[in-house]
Amino acid sequence: MIRLSFQTIIRQIQELPSLPVVVLELLSSMDQDDTDVHVLAQKIELDQALAAKTLRIANSSFYGMQSKVTSIPQAVSVLGFHSIRTVVTACALTGSFAPVAGFDFQAFWRHSLATAVAARLLAQHLRVSPETAFTAGLLHDLGTLVLVTRFPAEHALARDYRQAHDCQMAEAELAVLGIDHAQVGSALAAYWKFPTAIQQAVADHHAIERLDAGGLPLAVHMANAVALALDLAGIDDALVPPLSPSGWHSLALDEPAWFALLRQTETTYDEMSRIMLA
Repeated sequence: MIRLSFQTIIRQIQELPSLPVVVLELLSSMDQDDTDVHVLAQKIELDQALAAKTLRIANSSFYGMQSKVTSIPQAVSVLGFHSIRTVVTACALTGSFAPVAGFDFQAFWRHSLATAVAARLLAQHLRVSPETAFTAGLLHDLGTLVLVTRFPAEHALARDYRQAHDCQMAEAELAVLGIDHAQVGSALAAYWKFPTAIQQAVADHHAIERLDAGGLPLAVHMANAVALALDLAGIDDALVPPLSPSGWHSLALDEPAWFALLRQTETTYDEMSRIMLA
């Protein structure tokens, strides 16, 4: 087994390229309602690629606007701060890490986006903010990106272990590296000053024993399972993780409601992936 100390992980996290300033500001202000939306619009407009994707998502069925949104100020005005934060964060993050040979980044982001979409749909049944749930779902496996980009050889061994032992990726990481992607992702979320709720969701999305309280971690935990069960990322050997019994109890969805949620997840994911992952 290769032991990666927490101090080693933190040093590598500190060497990662920083997220765009506008994204860090948006995430750190998640619990604030007094953000100057005019200043926010100006900052988004400075990044042409980000602005273009923001407009495409604003005009998608994801938000169901009645009339076409033609400018960033209009998008901020009609969608509101919380929705715009979700869109901008999603667009910026999917291009923040350089590819590594042997790791399927497209599949990674497909799974992250599918989890985000499912979390947004599940949130209404768990009394969680849909926009926060989407953001947490998108970020839930960030620790994997740290391990893959900063410790590529070591994580390749963990992936080999997972295939050989037919186990969950987190189990393989613990067996080979002594730490898993949820722990690493939580450390990155703390370093980037993400809100505490998102840090907790990233840290606990596999921790069945800590999900009884419900809330955001449970929404991400269930969404991760939904995304894997639907195989929206096209990961051939992916295993659906064990589910929290309290998750089924908290959701209390009957069979027709589950089928409707799964269909909506697939439909929304298809549209969002064409915009964000093109």
